[in-house]
Amino acid sequence: MITAIIIAGGVGKRMGQDIPKQFIIVEGKPIIIYTLESFQNHPQIDRILVVCKEGWEDTLWAYVKEFKLSKVQWIIQGGRIGQESINNGVQFLKEHSSPEDTIIIHDGIRPLVDELVLSDVIVKCKEHGNAVTSLPYNEQIFIKTTDETTNQYVDRNTLRRVSTPQAYTYDKLLAAYDRALAENIGMTDSSYTNTMMVDLGETLYFAAGSDKNIKLTTTDDLELFKAYLKMKD
Repeated sequence: MITAIIIAGGVGKRMGQDIPKQFIIVEGKPIIIYTLESFQNHPQIDRILVVCKEGWEDTLWAYVKEFKLSKVQWIIQGGRIGQESINNGVQFLKEHSSPEDTIIIHDGIRPLVDELVLSDVIVKCKEHGNAVTSLPYNEQIFIKTTDETTNQYVDRNTLRRVSTPQAYTYDKLLAAYDRALAENIGMTDSSYTNTMMVDLGETLYFAAGSDKNIKLTTTDDLELFKAYLKMKD
């Protein structure tokens, strides 16, 4: 069984909107629906769990019905930070998942996830027990000496950009979050499942990524998303 946990609990202050950014309408459709459609249309995805911002659950259910997203089985309340929202989803699945199930975690505001990217993260997870979407890092990275100076850089060939989707077997995922909560490891507002796993000593495996798989954080990102949609037409 392959289940996707879609995280849609954010506020989106940097968008300057009155509503959470995942509910902003683009070309007649909320951003979160574009994301969910990618998972709905992928033949290997069996079920979808959405972790939603508190107070928006009914709105999302209405959109799910309008756009006929039959794989969305559950919508539950998110947490204060991203890691709490992911943990809410992981704990909820205790009654609905087997240890060997593949669980995919994805940001609701990454609406352009390709079928190829999803397929590769599934394949790699089945092979290794986990997989994280990644790309080479093409910019130069310098380390600050002071706020205004630097004399040291990091070889970009040693770096990878990691994002979502990420996939983990359910038994490892649940055990990791239980331990992280008990020992207060990797549960900060700047952490994510991948960083938490590494903090807990796990080795992660890279899967294919795509430059189109942008995270819609700012108004510039939103304009780029609109441009990608026009390219599809």
